[in-house]
Amino acid sequence: MADPWLTLIGVNEDGLSGLSAAAKLALDQAELVFGGLRHLQLAAIDARGRPWPQPFDVAPVLAARGRRVVVLASGDPFWHGVGGSLSAHLQPDEWRCHAQPSTFSLVAARLGWRLEACDCLGLHASPIAQLLPRLAPGRQLITLLRDGAAVLQLADWLSQEGWGQSPLWVMEAVGGPRERCRMLRADEAAAALQADPAQAPVTVAFIAQGGPALPAVPGRPDDWYAHDGQITKAPARALTLATLAPRRGERLWDIGGGSGSVAVEWCLAGGLATSIEQHAARVANIRSNIERFGLQARMQVVHGLAPEALQDLPAPQAIFVGGGFDTTLFAALRAHMPTGCRLVVNAVTLETQALLVQLHGELGGQLLQLELSSAAALGRMRSWKAARPLVQWSWQA
Repeated sequence: MADPWLTLIGVNEDGLSGLSAAAKLALDQAELVFGGLRHLQLAAIDARGRPWPQPFDVAPVLAARGRRVVVLASGDPFWHGVGGSLSAHLQPDEWRCHAQPSTFSLVAARLGWRLEACDCLGLHASPIAQLLPRLAPGRQLITLLRDGAAVLQLADWLSQEGWGQSPLWVMEAVGGPRERCRMLRADEAAAALQADPAQAPVTVAFIAQGGPALPAVPGRPDDWYAHDGQITKAPARALTLATLAPRRGERLWDIGGGSGSVAVEWCLAGGLATSIEQHAARVANIRSNIERFGLQARMQVVHGLAPEALQDLPAPQAIFVGGGFDTTLFAALRAHMPTGCRLVVNAVTLETQALLVQLHGELGGQLLQLELSSAAALGRMRSWKAARPLVQWSWQA
């Protein structure tokens, strides 16, 4: 730590004037300075400057190990910045960091918002739809965006999702002499943004208003999903997710995905998922649901039939089988299941239910029968309409 070869420096829109004396000294002594073109310009870097390659890659920095190197980033390099990408390849004594207030902090300070009460997301290269589970009336969100076109996309998306009443603060070049802030309503923003587009770097803060909030717990209503009727219904899905017991960072295999609703809700709880489905139309529905909830980085769909489709998949911590379970599949799953892996199987046919009863007798676990009825019209009155009984077996390897 006494003399690391790499220094990470956060630089904001006020350029060199905002840097500490230690950061300026490291910059003066650097042989090479890496950063985006904007950062290199803000810090007035000479021929020592090295713009990031396209596509982005930290390899040029790592190749300079042993020389005096500075990497410039926005604000806090370890919050939606390059810091984490670099430190994954380094030992702790190889770098030091001179951070500045992040853009999130600067925006919250401008608006008088409690930063700890805000949802802060970097959406430079991430789907806007990942905002969906975070939207709730009165919720404050701060989003870093790629450019002015992304601001318009965000406003349009909010309007399409029913949150058009939300006030947006479109903030450009926060913390510098070019700083500008405009307040627009999401469903009225298009005209203003088309006539006078926002310029990068741009951040949008908004207060969610007016739309239908996605419930925060499993068992979300079925109509949130694209499906052809082949979907684990909301009450059974809530019980299934409770039994699967998702934990952050764990991976689920969703076999016989149908609509992918169980895998989606697993991912919304912080996990990763692979959904396996043999029917092309249902694969399309699963892909649609992945996009609907902005889960492209957390969930994938495999078009195929288990157990053949299980080859080369990352090992799971939990497996859900919603259909097609038999002794052959179970034998294959046991071969793939690491110690501690959790298995949950739902069955509606008598044959599969009988197999689950047999496996419960042989291996233990938990066996449940779920019988649900809902009120439905019966002539001029109402009566109970029963769903098919569902038997669920859960077991841990």
